[in-house]
Amino acid sequence: MSKTLNKVTLIGRLGLDPEIKVTPSGVTVANLSIATNEIWIDKNTQQKQEKTEWHRVICWNKLAQIVQQYLKKGNLVYVEGKLQTRSYESNGVKSRK
Repeated sequence: MSKTLNKVTLIGRLGLDPEIKVTPSGVTVANLSIATNEIWIDKNTQQKQEKTEWHRVICWNKLAQIVQQYLKKGNLVYVEGKLQTRSYESNGVKSRK
């Protein structure tokens, strides 16, 4: 059996203040919206190009409480974690987030 790895590292800026919720069982959850930018020079036009990617990050428990206490819109953040794709069904059509 071959080994695999699911590890993601992001360094970006928060686009919004963290959204904090507490589950009915008392677990704190923080939802983050992190922007990362890629900048390059177009080979044909020699013009600077920029692309922004938005990443949804979810933090749980103690980490979510720390996020709530210290992070605000515009902060530069370093995040390590794993990539997980969620799916949902709407009107009989399955979609992935």
